[in-house]
Amino acid sequence: MQVVVAGQGYVGLPLAVRAAEVGHRVIGYDVDAHRVQQLAAGQSFVEDVSSARLRAVLESGAYSATTDDTALAGFDIAAITVPTPLRDDVPDLTYIETCALTLGAHLRPGGAVVLESTTYPGCTEELLLPILEKASGLRAGVDFLAGFSPERIAPGNKRWSFDGTPKIVSGVDAKSLDEIKGFYDGIFQTTVPVSGPKVAELAKLLENTFRLVNISLVNELATLAAPLGVNIWEAIDAAATKPFGFTRFTPGPGVGGHCLPVDPLFLSWKVEQELGVRFRFVGLADDVNRHMPDYVVQRVVDGLRKRGLPVEGSRVLLLGLTYKYNATDLRNSPSARVAELLTGLGAEVCGADPNVPESDISKLNVPRVDATPQEVAAADAVVLLMDHTRFDLTMIEKNAPYVLDCRNRLSGTNVETL
Repeated sequence: MQVVVAGQGYVGLPLAVRAAEVGHRVIGYDVDAHRVQQLAAGQSFVEDVSSARLRAVLESGAYSATTDDTALAGFDIAAITVPTPLRDDVPDLTYIETCALTLGAHLRPGGAVVLESTTYPGCTEELLLPILEKASGLRAGVDFLAGFSPERIAPGNKRWSFDGTPKIVSGVDAKSLDEIKGFYDGIFQTTVPVSGPKVAELAKLLENTFRLVNISLVNELATLAAPLGVNIWEAIDAAATKPFGFTRFTPGPGVGGHCLPVDPLFLSWKVEQELGVRFRFVGLADDVNRHMPDYVVQRVVDGLRKRGLPVEGSRVLLLGLTYKYNATDLRNSPSARVAELLTGLGAEVCGADPNVPESDISKLNVPRVDATPQEVAAADAVVLLMDHTRFDLTMIEKNAPYVLDCRNRLSGTNVETL
């Protein structure tokens, strides 16, 4: 089939490349000219898609990247994988709307459009379909097919591959579901059909709300356990020996990325708009996680004070700046807030992360250094925010005068755990 994947970011590029690998003719459409130029040159910026894989589908002619919307004409199926950020805690659906107008202009009878971007229950039918119908002059479920299939991208996850993760699929009618399921059956090992787009939309939000609430629970417990003289990590290890009724979550400096800090608030917003009530769990969970960087900074201040040092003028080295283990993504990472708060208190802050591209470090507004023995030893405080594989943890234990370990990976008299 001729496939369009609109949006060539962390969600769209893996889908486009995999669809090309299984035999489809794929056009990766994006409005970012620099990104398209990079992809056309065979340079992948997504860790789960190697440049070698990208070059292979480019050279075979199965995949091409473009900013030219006229190249979309005649598609059989199009997947929308554009961002859906929050603006002042309100969903910004501008990218979906713009993309729908573009695809609608090229939608033909019998074509299919499937939304993958995370959004609130009802968005596919209430927002996407009317725009497609107006732009195309066609009727959903009569002249063209449509549905929702949430992305489940987990960058750097070695256990669950892109195509090995079960894929939820839905359609606005039986024919749409059959077509969309057939497309994804050829890409994913397992597809999970549900009765309609609203169920699929809610399922995606439920997945991430579950994670947010449980991470928030252990994060708040971490702030309470230390004053009580209890090792939260040991307590979690003990609880995790129960073979039923418990799922292991661990504390950290906060949540980040394009999902956890954002997706549950889509649901909270929709509930308040539609039902006039608040989704209290999401509000509480969001509040806890927003303040975890404050707690990390307070622990650093207390740790320095115990060692006779004021935070002002102290050199603080942040290790691991991404929001996720072994990832390259800085989006919404709590490291940015930790750096901002420490800098505001007068600390000399620098950061080390071997996974982050040089061009992205500037987003944190702190100098970049390498985690060498000399840099670690020169710091008054080292904060291990993310324990990437490429860090030499033994070296850090040996050389750091004081470490706040947010991941429970280090030990020694110079180490405090979150």
